Amino acid sequence: MRITSFNANGLRSAASKGFFDWFRGQDVDVLAVQETKAQEHQLAGPEFLPDGYKAWFRDATTKKGYSGVAIYSKREPDEIRTALGWDAFDEEGRYIEARFGNLSVVSFYIPSGSSGELRQGFKFEVMEWLRPILDQWLASGRDFVLCGDWNIVRSELDIRNWKSNQKNSGCLPPEREWLNGLCFDTHGWVDTYRALNPEGQDYTWWSNRGAARAKNVGWRIDYQFVTPSLRERLRGCSIAPTPRFSDHAPYTVDYAL
Repeated sequence: MRITSFNANGLRSAASKGFFDWFRGQDVDVLAVQETKAQEHQLAGPEFLPDGYKAWFRDATTKKGYSGVAIYSKREPDEIRTALGWDAFDEEGRYIEARFGNLSVVSFYIPSGSSGELRQGFKFEVMEWLRPILDQWLASGRDFVLCGDWNIVRSELDIRNWKSNQKNSGCLPPEREWLNGLCFDTHGWVDTYRALNPEGQDYTWWSNRGAARAKNVGWRIDYQFVTPSLRERLRGCSIAPTPRFSDHAPYTVDYAL
């Protein structure tokens, strides 16, 4: 089974840059999208739905053209979920889950705090609120694949300019402590990229400023975290920085499922 996570930074924009043309050649079973930045009716055309796929969306209701997540799948899910029970998070269009038997594929878009103290405070609230939910999922006996843009790096391996970003959102010590705390020993969530590339230094996001992409001054903030039950099912992964469809790169993982 091949699963791709992709922050589109506007799915209509990514489509205009050839994303779905590229996607058709990737043989992906499930695509988890973040930042659709559209309402569902704006993504209803055939140019947004490759043959053989169906799509499900969770739009932001707080502000049109903001946030939004989606799941594209070859196989019809048994169930789609789009709310976790906290309106402040749910109504920004930050979670959608597709259930296939005992497997759940989630598309998450964790808030960024880079715009200022107010949003950073909300990000910390989300982290605190989300932790028991993620713990519950771990203990549920279901197989989970948590795709998405988490807006946090885990370590020095995941960001080019480590020292200069210690006081910037996405690299703050409390954020990293929280994310790494989810991946504790053999009983926590498994970071698929790090499990397959223990010393890898690849990135999934680059600022649009200062030729960051050309210089590969990036951050690894897009993940697929899985339950320990799937660790032995990992077969490979890839990040596709080119062609450029967004400020993020698609991240794909192959599973023996």
